[in-house]
Amino acid sequence: MSILDKVLGRHDDQPRTSPAKPDMMMGKVLDALAGLGGKPIETLSPQEARLQPTPTDAVKKILRETIKDKDPTLGIQTRDITIEGAAGPLQARIYSPDLDSKDLKPLVVYFHGGGFVIADLDVYDGGPRGISRFADVVVLSVHYRQAPEHQFPAAHDDAVAAWKWALANAQTLGGDPRKVAVMGESAGGNLAINVSIAARDQGLQAPAHQVLVYPLVGNDLNTESYVENATAKPLNKPMIEWFVKHTFADQGETADPRVNVVGAADLRGLPSSTVITAEIDPLRTEGEQLAEKLEAAGVDTRAKTFNGSTHEFFGMGLVVPDAAVAQQFAAHDLKKAFGTAILPI
Repeated sequence: MSILDKVLGRHDDQPRTSPAKPDMMMGKVLDALAGLGGKPIETLSPQEARLQPTPTDAVKKILRETIKDKDPTLGIQTRDITIEGAAGPLQARIYSPDLDSKDLKPLVVYFHGGGFVIADLDVYDGGPRGISRFADVVVLSVHYRQAPEHQFPAAHDDAVAAWKWALANAQTLGGDPRKVAVMGESAGGNLAINVSIAARDQGLQAPAHQVLVYPLVGNDLNTESYVENATAKPLNKPMIEWFVKHTFADQGETADPRVNVVGAADLRGLPSSTVITAEIDPLRTEGEQLAEKLEAAGVDTRAKTFNGSTHEFFGMGLVVPDAAVAQQFAAHDLKKAFGTAILPI
């Protein structure tokens, strides 16, 4: 029985029934997003796409209208800073339970999603905020150069530069330089695993752990989950084709091991890993394949697919129950890797 079979309780090779239906609160988020009147991303220019309503906007709408007793900050403090990227300054945001504390906490370097083209630190606020809260860590959320203004591999170069900067400046952020992990969602999950690979290959300090949330790690747009979720929301196949068109000068570049991680990258010697995927997501299959291949390469790996959830669910912990569970799932593994989990007496 494989690692995914163990986590998901599968006992046969039968594919999922298609199409899957979102859970109740996940459905409410999708309805709220539809009500914001956004246009299909694939019909827009990148500049127009960056102005469209996002799943985060839908979550905020639900909080304003129906869940008014939740503290959206989770008690986490933030400060925006600038760090050094591969070709100039990058925007970044520090998340911490206490920005003024003199006690150093483990540090997680986080990269947001958006297909390397859209989104920013605000759109992907819920994930790093939840991880800071549940794992009791400092999170450094890093923006990076985006396509088409800066095509592949600009974002990857920035991610490695950000990792080096974080190691050199961890203490100034309130982080313990001996306990630094890497994490990312979607395209950011791709950047996160590439940081781990670059650290191995360049002789840098390795991440203590990597958390990869519905990572973009393949270039096959005809996998089982692409077929099942070709028209899914908030991410579908036409959108990913649009991301590819704007990110790469030539589609052949997607064969690069930094993109087609599951098909071409060497995964040996990487840090312990957590892989989180969503059922209603074109990227589900490649994420599950990644977990299998990490395990086959001898990497300590724990994986979970959340049924009834869609791409982007991870940061919705204030309104989607499975998102809060997923954040705690990741936080548990980070604490274990950092040695900060409270063990029973």
